[in-house]
Amino acid sequence: MKKIVLGRPLTYSDIKETLKKGAQVEISVEAIERIKACKTFLDDTLDQSPDPVYGINTGFGFLHHKRIDNNDLEKLQENLLKSHACGLGDKMPDEVVKLMLVLKIQSLSYGNSGVSLKLVEALIEMFNRNILPVVYSFGSLGASGDLAPLAHLALPLIGLGKVSLNGVEMTPTEAKLTRILLEPKEGLALINGTQFMTACGVWAILQAENLADWADIIGAMSFEAFDGKIDAFNELLQQIRPHPGQIAVAANFRKILQGSELIIQPKKQLQDPYSFRCIPQVHGASRDVLNSVSSVFQIEANAVSDNPNIFPEQHLILSGGNFHGQVLAMHLDFLAIAMSELGSISERRTFQMISGSRDLPLFLIRNPGLNSGFMIPQYTAASIVNRNKILCTPASTDSIPSSNGQEDHVSMGATSAVKCLEVLNNLRSILAIEIFNAAQALEFRRPLKSSIIIENLHTSFRQMVPSINADVEMQQMIENSQEFLRNNSCQWD
Repeated sequence: MKKIVLGRPLTYSDIKETLKKGAQVEISVEAIERIKACKTFLDDTLDQSPDPVYGINTGFGFLHHKRIDNNDLEKLQENLLKSHACGLGDKMPDEVVKLMLVLKIQSLSYGNSGVSLKLVEALIEMFNRNILPVVYSFGSLGASGDLAPLAHLALPLIGLGKVSLNGVEMTPTEAKLTRILLEPKEGLALINGTQFMTACGVWAILQAENLADWADIIGAMSFEAFDGKIDAFNELLQQIRPHPGQIAVAANFRKILQGSELIIQPKKQLQDPYSFRCIPQVHGASRDVLNSVSSVFQIEANAVSDNPNIFPEQHLILSGGNFHGQVLAMHLDFLAIAMSELGSISERRTFQMISGSRDLPLFLIRNPGLNSGFMIPQYTAASIVNRNKILCTPASTDSIPSSNGQEDHVSMGATSAVKCLEVLNNLRSILAIEIFNAAQALEFRRPLKSSIIIENLHTSFRQMVPSINADVEMQQMIENSQEFLRNNSCQWD
């Protein structure tokens, strides 16, 4: 496997490569030179100028007015990591921690942060040896940088905190991780930045792309099982309201359902319920949001977001606010809403399939009454949809002042990020329940067949989840459905 080169613009394709098992990263020659030049300028400035420089020879936040003696500059940076490692909550998944490392290396590689090359190399060592710091979900306000999560990410560099090596939790010493001594500005550069929010957002986007595809193909299976009319997906309808997502979803459905015997059979109904007829408009809207959010996070993945920033060629050290996560918070909240809607309309399709309509038996079971069949999985889907609605309350509309009022407006983007990931996990569960129902309902349309794509999907799904002729324990069936979605792509043709 080739190494992924950081320090040059990252694409989502590059980011996916970093998440593969055994992935290795390095930084470009140009990045090495930028890092060295910036470090030299910072050292020369500290030697030659008596002026205070925020976070380098001063305290932090409200304590910015406290001047620090030159003999204590290294201790200042170490104390910063210790004091800010206040995370609580769930441990973040490996994928998010890997992305945090990648994005932190990328941000430092531009040569605007004043860190040494050995610090960047230490982060690269952590990633390449798959030594993943234990990072917690709560602690960041989404401004001043993701302070607490990034402090936990950085602690192992000074021999503190916890790490996971190949799934086993241990100390950095037990993992034989190289310990470094922090130089001026380095602790601040490590914890100042948006890498927690950005990593969560990128991981959310990668999952959302997959789940949006699943929503289409599962929706198409339900559409066939419910004996829907293809008219609503006609290209002419999309052309007169040409939103890109709507056009793409309708085209996707026409492709998925091509060659279906069910589609061409005569229909009794004039129209289908909205949860079927309006799939292009609803799924399409979610896809448009996803595309917009993706563009924002691609910019952020290639940005410098610590503070202060150093511009060696201009001989400037500027204190600003690139760590503020407002743009990320808003888009993460929007992504959560968009993905929640895919779950909301999915649950409605499940409800329609078990309702006894369109010549389908009540609750998709023979001998209903003696058997409850698929009655209660819909309850479960509805409860998860309700949970997602609560999670879609925006975090970005809130702000709680911190650091004695110095940091008086924050984005709460880390909260937006964590709850967006929960929405996506919930969406997978809702779609798992829909395919569980759709596969059962489709069998009541025999001997007619759906398209090759849908039939291949059905066959593959049945290898993990059998059809049901009488009441069984349903929970394990639903878990198997979740596992099916988690472990498979959406290519069935």
